[in-house]
Amino acid sequence: MDRTNEARNRTDEAYGAEPGVRHSVADGVATVVISHPARRNAMTAAMWRELPGLLDGLGRDPAVRVLVLTGDGGTFCAGADITSLGPAVPGESPQELAVRAEEALAAFPRPSLAAVRGYCVGGGCQLAAACDLRFAEEGAAFGITPAKLGIVYPASSTRRLVSLVGPATAKYLLFSGELIGTERALRTGLVDEVLPAGELGRRVAGFARVLAARSQLTQAAAKEFAAGRADREAHWAEQARGSGDTAEGVAAFLERRPPRFTWNG
Repeated sequence: MDRTNEARNRTDEAYGAEPGVRHSVADGVATVVISHPARRNAMTAAMWRELPGLLDGLGRDPAVRVLVLTGDGGTFCAGADITSLGPAVPGESPQELAVRAEEALAAFPRPSLAAVRGYCVGGGCQLAAACDLRFAEEGAAFGITPAKLGIVYPASSTRRLVSLVGPATAKYLLFSGELIGTERALRTGLVDEVLPAGELGRRVAGFARVLAARSQLTQAAAKEFAAGRADREAHWAEQARGSGDTAEGVAAFLERRPPRFTWNG
């Protein structure tokens, strides 16, 4: 058993079987784990409610430079745990809870990366799509399944999916509810990298360290611009002038050393 699997097993034992959204922070990387092993990490109503507040706290933590979202064990998230949702509450329908969590994830101020094993379906795929990047292990399966339940998929979630994979693939996923594998997910842009079995954890950890070492100023501005915001160019130019990151980046390059960027918003 390699170190990645050993670490994953220790994590599974620590989290146990009680549904929840767990997190840890180490070396600038916040790892958020969707944990509901009894139902392939399906999100309960309580888990949907918990996620926005957790993300808000991590986003305000200056020690956090990168967010990794993953699932407990061998599954990312099989969607919503319908058995846990109960009767509709005003302002808290299952769809509203999911959209609120999705939007909180999309608005996270640092780079976010979904590390996907196994099923990434329904609300799970909704959460993965809200991350900036998605790395998957071979054998993962992706699907968005409202057509199987007669549910109207949220407009905001549909637009996000279209911007990620294009209208044709978005329609295929939404119209059919069929699952696709990692090869098609990579080809259509739903995932950014596919890793052989046993290598996802190592690759995600290494890439998270790369992101944590880069300029948060560059990342924050790029994240806004990529989301379509076009009214803050002057703001970011002023931030760049006052940050010292550019001077530090140039000096580090010339001195052949790692840069020590200090801007943190």
